[in-house]
Amino acid sequence: MSTHDTALAASAHRSPLHDFLAPDSIAIIGASADPTKRGYKAMVGLIKGDYAGRIYPINPKVSEILGVPTCPTLDDVPGAVDLALICTPAATLPGLIAECGRKGVKGAVILAAGFRETGAEGAKLEQQVLDAARAGGVRIIGPNTSGMFNLHKKVNLLDLRNIKAGDIGFISQSGNMLLALVLEAEHNGHVGFSTYVGPGNQTDIGFNDYLRYLGEDERTRVATLYVEGFRDGQRFLQAAREITPLKPVVVYKSGATELGKKAASSHTGALAGSYAMTVDLLRQVGVTVVHHSDRILPVAEGLGLLQQARGKRVAVIADGGGQATITSDRLSEAGLELAPLSEATRKRLAAILLPQASLANPVDVAGSSDADPEVLARCMEIAAEDDSVDAVFLVGMFGGYHTRFAESLLGGEMRAAESMIELARRIDKPLVIYSLYAPVKPPALRRLHEAGLPVYASIEHAVRVLQALGERGAYLAHQHGQPLQPGVTPVEDMQAMFARAQNEGRDLYEFEAKALLRAHGVAVAEERVVHGADELAAAAAHFGDQALAMKVVSKDILHKSDAGGVMLNLVGEAALREAYDRIMTRCRAYDPNADIRGVLLTPMARKGTEAIVGVVRDPIFGPVLMFGLGGIFVEILEDVAFRAIPLSRFDAESMVDQLKGRRILEGVRGEAAVDKAALVDLLLKVSSIVSAYPQLSELDLNPVIAYPEGYAVVDARVIINRAVVSG
Repeated sequence: MSTHDTALAASAHRSPLHDFLAPDSIAIIGASADPTKRGYKAMVGLIKGDYAGRIYPINPKVSEILGVPTCPTLDDVPGAVDLALICTPAATLPGLIAECGRKGVKGAVILAAGFRETGAEGAKLEQQVLDAARAGGVRIIGPNTSGMFNLHKKVNLLDLRNIKAGDIGFISQSGNMLLALVLEAEHNGHVGFSTYVGPGNQTDIGFNDYLRYLGEDERTRVATLYVEGFRDGQRFLQAAREITPLKPVVVYKSGATELGKKAASSHTGALAGSYAMTVDLLRQVGVTVVHHSDRILPVAEGLGLLQQARGKRVAVIADGGGQATITSDRLSEAGLELAPLSEATRKRLAAILLPQASLANPVDVAGSSDADPEVLARCMEIAAEDDSVDAVFLVGMFGGYHTRFAESLLGGEMRAAESMIELARRIDKPLVIYSLYAPVKPPALRRLHEAGLPVYASIEHAVRVLQALGERGAYLAHQHGQPLQPGVTPVEDMQAMFARAQNEGRDLYEFEAKALLRAHGVAVAEERVVHGADELAAAAAHFGDQALAMKVVSKDILHKSDAGGVMLNLVGEAALREAYDRIMTRCRAYDPNADIRGVLLTPMARKGTEAIVGVVRDPIFGPVLMFGLGGIFVEILEDVAFRAIPLSRFDAESMVDQLKGRRILEGVRGEAAVDKAALVDLLLKVSSIVSAYPQLSELDLNPVIAYPEGYAVVDARVIINRAVVSG
């Protein structure tokens, strides 16, 4: 079964976008004889591009444009219309979209600006356009879009020149970013595009819809997106989860999420809405995220050609020690490994290289190829046949030997190129080439490129491609197919607890939040609520000589420590009474009107490694789980990991492994490693709880003390979504 067939089988329904992104007939509403107008350029793009479908220019003032007869209105078009390109001002759109509906037009590209992006009146006009589109069954691209092309269908509504048909699908909210990639592809000479769309305001069709289309499109091998803002992040993540196993998806996300950091009453809420969160969520569903705009095309090209590597172990074949060292540095920074070559592999390399060659990875041929560049191809073959190698990276001057040393070496370089091509067809490991001669495109490098082997003029770009291939391979091996953690069955008592809090206009008290956790299997220490000083004697007798923490219970005091509402290491009745009086005095001074319901007593947690677990319901991506180390790591370094809920076990494990401070969890300076399995179990339990209780808006477990065996939840806060009715 082909990738296209597999994609179709995996989709519940074929994307309706096929009906108009590969149109057999196009109406250009506002077609013009003025060469400066978009309605003219679209005509030129279609005619010069040899579009085989029917073109219907709509213009009541002239009889023909560029030799094509015009129609006064859309109603006058004699045949069916798949796609309408609308080049007229914003105010004309509601009526024109209604006409499209009557005509049976499947999709409309709206170029005009002047809608939601301009304010309330523009938003009202945009809604009118959407209402007309839905009433008439017309799908809308835009408004405020740069347009679209489908080069395999020879639909070029942007009239871009010197652009090749290829296998990169591109969706971009920036028209200039498209132009940048088109010019870069022209310089590359081998990269081509399948479909491009500028989504504009995403009034109707969003990034998730375009991704599904590209996932099903048999002409697209890699879907690439430039995103300024998602309108429905949850639907995009779901689409990506379905598409990334079938073909690579590359995203460049500019800036932070469109709502930025919202004012939140929890640590998690303050960190959510960040660029880092968006990146984590995209990577969770197998998307390759690039952080530099000049790497979009190299990574898309490499993934499109090579798809994946089975792991992150790279064998480097170099013809210069300096570049071998640079390559090693870049690989390490990218989280890749230098593959440990076997003794058998080293012996095979030694048999064909000069004695001064370095046989350890990176392999420096040390002049062995100066008179015989075919040696490089043989080294690549030997490395590729080592089971410990996942990808082979050739670094140096290949392609330029006949220029640097002797013209007679051109034949050897061409034979080496053919050997590399044959090797690539024979093995399932990526071969990536960096050459300092790549900018001048010598014959051997052109031959490699023509055969589908990526050649880069930058070590950094090549390493980013290797990183993307390894990450994709790891995702497919570990994440894809893992079940997502189902929600727990809501407990009646917990539902009643949420209802009480909602009726009282408050969030859960700490003891209630811990009761919710305890009800669903989270390890929470014993605790006791003391409503007044007369209950302290009984509490002291109950806990005996245990050291206790005392915390104020009040819906009006969210940050208890700031109000002086926490006292620690209390032992015995006298200490409890003194602490109780001090807490009451401080909290009433902090907020004289606070509704104080007493104090919470709980045994002090023993020393361990502090972590934080949190949840927010992000307005774009829905419920999101956060995990990080406590203290400076979360407050200043923001060393945290995010995953969209629900989680798989791999998601939870990868959150722990992602942290820069993970060595602390693994044990440093004689400290024992923490119980990683218990932390993973906690993350999965929290995911399940959040899935089951939509009333839960935010959750903070801070700190969670991790131990060599188990953990302790020291503090828990749950903020309620008052718009959700408790079940």
